[in-house]
Amino acid sequence: MPVDGLAAASGSRAEVGGAVLTLIPRTSRRRALRVLCLGAHCDDIEIGCGASLLAMCRSARVRIEWAVFSGIAARRREAVRSMKALVAPRMRGRIFFGNLTDGRFPGEYGACKEFAELLKRSVAPDLVLCQERDDRHQDHRLVNEMAWTTFRNHLILEYEVPKWDGGLGQPNVYMAVSRALAERKVRTLLRAYPSQAGRDWFTADTFLGLMRLRGVECRSPSGFAEAFYGRKLSFESC
Repeated sequence: MPVDGLAAASGSRAEVGGAVLTLIPRTSRRRALRVLCLGAHCDDIEIGCGASLLAMCRSARVRIEWAVFSGIAARRREAVRSMKALVAPRMRGRIFFGNLTDGRFPGEYGACKEFAELLKRSVAPDLVLCQERDDRHQDHRLVNEMAWTTFRNHLILEYEVPKWDGGLGQPNVYMAVSRALAERKVRTLLRAYPSQAGRDWFTADTFLGLMRLRGVECRSPSGFAEAFYGRKLSFESC
């Protein structure tokens, strides 16, 4: 079922047989919805859910935490710049960096788990956004495994990243976003990550094209959307 970006960010509610069901966990009025974004590499989060994060910031009280499992110093600076461009200061949480080696995560399994456990002790999220389980990139798959084995009592939505390896599937949760937010996400990626400018897939066409396709699939009013995999969605009757 398509989930509107604004409604989902603030706690999607639906009337079913007289009962009110909630998808995104409701939070107390005293605090914001806590969102933890996990990425194997410094640009993964923005590629997978950057427009959705922008929509959340516009429509709800949120606190967004950022965790990147690998990245050299230059790439980390790019990630910090990108996060600041996407998340307003009042909604911006911490940004954590792991010390894993790009492309070698399976060989550093212990360090990967230690970083995930550090995040568990440091952040108490309501929603975890991570990479998709069947992603063809080995680093991405391991971050997904860390999410599911570490955050066992949380709502987890898995985002997608286009790449040479292919692997795009059939998602089942959609976040409709406006054209303006889709284009802002793309501008942020291209400006914040000059280190990726030479990669043939790191282009506006790639990012807008995928969001346009997902927009068609969920009948987004703007024509644009980001898509996620919701493997375990627990509905709570109110």
